[in-house]
Amino acid sequence: MPKLTGERPVEGLTPDSLLALHAAGYQAVVDRLGAGRVLDVGCGRGFESVRFGGPDRSVIGVDYDQGALVEATRRHGTMGLRLARMDAAKLGIAGSSVEWACSSHLIEHFTEPEHHVSELARVLSADGSAFFLTPNAPADFENPFHVHLFDAGSLGAILERHFEDVWIGGIDALGWVKEDFRRRRERAERVLALDVLDLRHRIPRSWYVAAYTRLLPIAYSLIARSDTGGSTGIGAGDFFVTDEVDSTTLVLFAIARRPRR
Repeated sequence: MPKLTGERPVEGLTPDSLLALHAAGYQAVVDRLGAGRVLDVGCGRGFESVRFGGPDRSVIGVDYDQGALVEATRRHGTMGLRLARMDAAKLGIAGSSVEWACSSHLIEHFTEPEHHVSELARVLSADGSAFFLTPNAPADFENPFHVHLFDAGSLGAILERHFEDVWIGGIDALGWVKEDFRRRRERAERVLALDVLDLRHRIPRSWYVAAYTRLLPIAYSLIARSDTGGSTGIGAGDFFVTDEVDSTTLVLFAIARRPRR
């Protein structure tokens, strides 16, 4: 069983609502794909990447984590998913070589996200499209792996420097699902309030990450045990794409077309 660290979702360990939110984002991308080569950057264990495949599409999944790629190969290597270990800010892929690219919940992990955006623009064909999914800063949970949060304006600004045509929307949820997110956020905030001296933001970030990855499984077992394993009934169908983004919208969903050369 993969270890839960908070860096990426893990089937069976991550709360249902977060798994469903990620799945809904991938479905939004699938619904907008045409024929051609698809690059999934930050593919992890590949359980979402395989959804991009089709009779007129080939899929390449890349990730920096060798362990995740080994697991992806074991589970999905016979399903047409090609995998490679790469840095998402320095891709070992020829320019103008793919028609579609997906960056799902990845751009927020970069201290300098512009490098990641420019790389996707470089590898896309002249009429290619990139899809970006990232937490909406006002609605995000605190996570030390999220080092560069975006609102709609800042995400649009960085994408427009590298693409001719940019649309910014969001992935949001039905009311009862958003209430589930709100309750979990409140519980998390009560736990964080125990750090009355704000030590987590004063110590070196590497210490904070190390402590977070050790304590998160314990916290989930104590305050979120009932939120996992499908017991909540929350699924990808409870989320939807929206043109209207406000401070409560859960995730930003951007489509960037025609890379600038």
